[in-house]
Amino acid sequence: MTLNRILPVDPLEFIRRCIRQGKIRWTYHVNMRMKGRFIPRQMILESVTNYEIIDEYPKDKYLPSYLVYSMFQNHVFHVPFAADVEGDNVRVVTAYYPSLDEWEEDLKTRRRPL
Repeated sequence: MTLNRILPVDPLEFIRRCIRQGKIRWTYHVNMRMKGRFIPRQMILESVTNYEIIDEYPKDKYLPSYLVYSMFQNHVFHVPFAADVEGDNVRVVTAYYPSLDEWEEDLKTRRRPL
């Protein structure tokens, strides 16, 4: 199966709409990682209004992807979403709690290497 690399016109709105409409594909990787990181699907699904795109990867391996910052009940987390515009869905690649070792205090800006 060949996937076309079509970028969403408004990536944040595309991701939010797909989440709200249940057009989500949970990868095997994310299911395993979320369990070990104690990140329930509820956090991703119910924090959709808090989403902010903090990085874009239009030339990612399979589909254009977007790193999303979100907060749920005072817990900040990141979710990389792959946008399948042609298939009208998003793929949750993984989810994690950002570390201050890699992120600035705002947890939205990557630290620069020393």
